[in-house]
Amino acid sequence: MSAALVQRVRSPRALGWTAGWVVAILLPSVLSEGQESTATFVVIGAIGAVGLGVLTGYAGQISLGHAFFLGVGAYTGAVLGANHHWNAIFWIPAAGLVAALCGLIIAPTALRLRGLYLAIVTIGVLFIGQDIFLNSSSWTGGPEGREFPIVHFSSSLDFAYGNTLNIGGYTIDHNGLYYYLGLIILAISLLFVWNLSRTRMGRAMQAVRERELAASVMGIDLARTKIAAFVVSSFFAGICGALYGSFLSFAQPGDWDLTLSIQYLAAIIIGGMGTVMGPVLGAFVVFGLADVIKTLSFVSQNGSGGISPNDFSSMVYGVLIIGFLVVEPRGLMGLGARFTSRPRRRGGGATLDPRREGRQFAPD
Repeated sequence: MSAALVQRVRSPRALGWTAGWVVAILLPSVLSEGQESTATFVVIGAIGAVGLGVLTGYAGQISLGHAFFLGVGAYTGAVLGANHHWNAIFWIPAAGLVAALCGLIIAPTALRLRGLYLAIVTIGVLFIGQDIFLNSSSWTGGPEGREFPIVHFSSSLDFAYGNTLNIGGYTIDHNGLYYYLGLIILAISLLFVWNLSRTRMGRAMQAVRERELAASVMGIDLARTKIAAFVVSSFFAGICGALYGSFLSFAQPGDWDLTLSIQYLAAIIIGGMGTVMGPVLGAFVVFGLADVIKTLSFVSQNGSGGISPNDFSSMVYGVLIIGFLVVEPRGLMGLGARFTSRPRRRGGGATLDPRREGRQFAPD
């Protein structure tokens, strides 16, 4: 093994992410049932946040219609899994493919738009989608909602409530099964985005984000790049929606609303746009915050007085959005980079960062 590779493996960042994954794998063993349920929602939500991170973080296309694609994935999974009794190994990826197809159909309408105008168009798509969900009773159950299928792979791997899986003396319950399935899909999603960011398409997305005119002059196909970002984002949203609906077991069309889209946008802003792991950190804050807030004394637990956990968590991540956009636009990943990168000192003088100075210092 080369010295450069050893140094890279032993770097603080690599060690930190390795420790993070080890903690994520062992986490359910130390959580209560309620906390494990929250952790599962966070992991599933992170899959959708990673998808929006591709569209908004890498390609720079603002979308407030993300919840629509989650709903498409959820109802696709419901129709295929519950109505047609497909195995979960088929209806989960099918949910992503149908959502990606919707993204492919919708994307061309937004090719000439960006910024606020694109955001407004995606809000329109969300409202149209909600109207379709409300009036498609045979698929969605209409305003009353419908039940969603439990993940079932085989007789020994059934995620129904009360079923468990024993591995080497360790018992994984209903919540744990969904948690680890979500964690596996999340890891695959992150690996895909990490590789995508290093491909020609990934670099094209980042060029479009920085300046569309310059990207076009360099020969980048703007339409193809934007459509690809929409399709990838919609695919992950569909997978997320299918798992989310299955874990909830019941949902109504009103659950896929603008508030949910704003939560996902908040997640990538807080975590760090244009980064691979930023959406995951943001999802931990946005989707796990309400459970932490419930422990505060001034928060109402039964709605009889004080601030409800959901209202207070909305206030908190609203403040976080403003704070990060003003102070640290790179989000939590930017803060982490500040602490992990140690500027080099020359002699006893002021601290200098050679990367910002644009030159290498000669050895003393």
